[in-house]
Amino acid sequence: MLYEKGRRAIDEVNTVSKDEIREARLRKLSFRAWRRGFKEADIVLGHFADDYLPTMSDADLDIFEVLLEVPDQDLYGWIIERDPTPPEFQSEIMKQLNVFYKIAHTKLS
Repeated sequence: MLYEKGRRAIDEVNTVSKDEIREARLRKLSFRAWRRGFKEADIVLGHFADDYLPTMSDADLDIFEVLLEVPDQDLYGWIIERDPTPPEFQSEIMKQLNVFYKIAHTKLS
């Protein structure tokens, strides 16, 4: 009996589509981008996530996720180019964040 219930639960999980898994991942990354705990980073990363996440490849999402693991002050310093981005974090996504910040900052100024 218990085995059958467990088996049904596994079967239900296996019926989740790749699109549903991707959508859940996008929601999670968006949430994390908007709620960093550092207002300036929240604004830049949140708007960037809203604009770019839906069109990112899985590989780009992996890179963005790694960037979200970086401490706020470090990441924000790289985004605004106050500090050089370490080689291990240099990527097309980081370049996009730099450009995004410059365009957004220009619009707000």
